[in-house]
Amino acid sequence: MNWASGLVLYIMIWMLTLFAVLPIGARPNADADAVTGWRGAPAGISMWKKAGITTIVATVLFGIALYLIAYDVLSFRHGILAG
Repeated sequence: MNWASGLVLYIMIWMLTLFAVLPIGARPNADADAVTGWRGAPAGISMWKKAGITTIVATVLFGIALYLIAYDVLSFRHGILAG
């Protein structure tokens, strides 16, 4: 895998991990709108903390993916059933 493919793979893993981490710890606003009941965006989220957690998890997942690709543990070049 060249550096461009690795960068694209890391960005894809990072974005998917971010969407998985975003709902963790999110709580709705306590005050709802009197007319519609809409609570709006979640209260008290820490995006820097979520970005840090996302980066750590994505780096671990990227390392696993890199190992699987580099050592041909998971390869589609010769077919799935080829030994």
